[in-house]
Amino acid sequence: MAQLAGQPILILPEGTQRYVGKDAQRLNILAARIVAETVRTTLGPKGMDKMLVDSLGDIVITNDGATILDEMDIQHPAAKMMVEVAKTQDKEAGDGTTTAVVIAGELLRKAEELLNQNIHPTIIVKGYTLAAEKAQEILESIAKDVSPMDEEILMKAATTAITGKAAEEEREYLAKLAVDAVKLVAEEVDGKYIVDIDNIKLEKKEGGSVRDTQLIKGVVIDKERVHPGMPKKVENAKIALINEALEVKETETDAEIRITSPEQLQAFLEQEEKMIKEMVDKIVATGANVVFCQKGIDDLAQHYLAKAGILAVRRVKKSDMEKLAKATGAKIVTNVRDLTPDDLGYAELVEERKVAGENMVFVEGCKNPKAVTILIRGGTEHVVDEVERALEDAIKVVKDIVEDGKIVAGGGASEIELAIRLDEYAKEVGGKEQLAIEAFADALKVIPRTLAENAGLDPVDVLVKVTAAHKDKGATIGVDVFAGEPADMLERGVIEPLRVKKQAIKSASEAAIMILRIDDVIAASKLEKEKEGGKGPGEEETEF
Repeated sequence: MAQLAGQPILILPEGTQRYVGKDAQRLNILAARIVAETVRTTLGPKGMDKMLVDSLGDIVITNDGATILDEMDIQHPAAKMMVEVAKTQDKEAGDGTTTAVVIAGELLRKAEELLNQNIHPTIIVKGYTLAAEKAQEILESIAKDVSPMDEEILMKAATTAITGKAAEEEREYLAKLAVDAVKLVAEEVDGKYIVDIDNIKLEKKEGGSVRDTQLIKGVVIDKERVHPGMPKKVENAKIALINEALEVKETETDAEIRITSPEQLQAFLEQEEKMIKEMVDKIVATGANVVFCQKGIDDLAQHYLAKAGILAVRRVKKSDMEKLAKATGAKIVTNVRDLTPDDLGYAELVEERKVAGENMVFVEGCKNPKAVTILIRGGTEHVVDEVERALEDAIKVVKDIVEDGKIVAGGGASEIELAIRLDEYAKEVGGKEQLAIEAFADALKVIPRTLAENAGLDPVDVLVKVTAAHKDKGATIGVDVFAGEPADMLERGVIEPLRVKKQAIKSASEAAIMILRIDDVIAASKLEKEKEGGKGPGEEETEF
């Protein structure tokens, strides 16, 4: 609002809130830092879990950074950017979500100290950009090349990803499942491996213990056979995948069939029956003894299939059909008449089993499956969900190493090395940017410091010891949170993919830079329903 000859001029509508300059920066930095502080206690092998309860009373118990931020109903726009950091990290690297968010929060805290010294935001942004680029170079230089299919390295990386999650009691067992699954679905293209993790299906069922989780070299379908007369178990299965309803086709247009005598009705019904029998006969003729159908199967077709001793499952999801095709080598056929013996897939065993009181169909023992299933078991729904999240992280970490063949030491070792090298780099750059690069270097130490804090150790003491040992003994010395001492992380088997670290620094620095560049926040007034104090359905209040 401005004044012109005593006359007020309204530019923005009534109720609009506006923060300008330092106020805007401080509020945004504060909101983003609160989000980082929220997930900070979950970092590392001794990190704690969070319990999140939504407006319907559903509970999520986890220490996975991306899940925590996703489940929280965050209102503040700058805080939402931190959620984006976690989502990007999860998508690109699969692990290190908490690391990325904590680094972003610390970068903003350091930036605030520089703003208080009257250093202009653009200088901080310039310094941070230089530091982030240099950090990528340093990470590349300290990364170690490994053989992509080195079982021992993959096991250590998967175990590192699972440690600290609720499922860590069985971390060795779960890590082995993750490594085996990735190795089965990895495909070699031009001398490099490519892993499509969509080909690893995670199927959850409560009951049993985490130890009962198993890897099936094939696919588990959460359906049952369509007719009780069908065999429950088929060995040496020849599998047909059909994307067509096994029933009489309706006409495309509205048609009227006039029947004037009982004979005509009888002939009409017989013709329908004949069409269905022909369909089933065609399937039998190819030698198929198992049928997975993406659409419906008519009662009569079920009867004929059961008579022919064929196990059939209907309404199988499209994604499951694709996995079955990759696992068994079958081709998905859209028209039954086109089905040939060459289109059939093979599995040693197709069997309907009861799992936790529900029937499921197991397709096992495929020769060279390019799609596999991990059937996750656990005592309660929350345990099963957390095991699923742990396995997802482990699978993605193994995928990163198989695809890139590069690893770095975990346990804060990489961050300490970056901090030491960036400090040296800052002196080369000089000027006011030097302060921003030093702040960036200092911010990275938040990771080893947090690891020590979460383990109940004295963070200052640990950091001093580890940094000194790191300078003497090399880039792989990090924090051993169990002994509270510096240790060689590669020897201890604490390994992370290079991709996780690079992406964490990239995402964190980009988010921090974006928030620092904002000097004006113009927020429109809330909707009428909120003014009246009523919240929409399913809305929750989390004030940041």
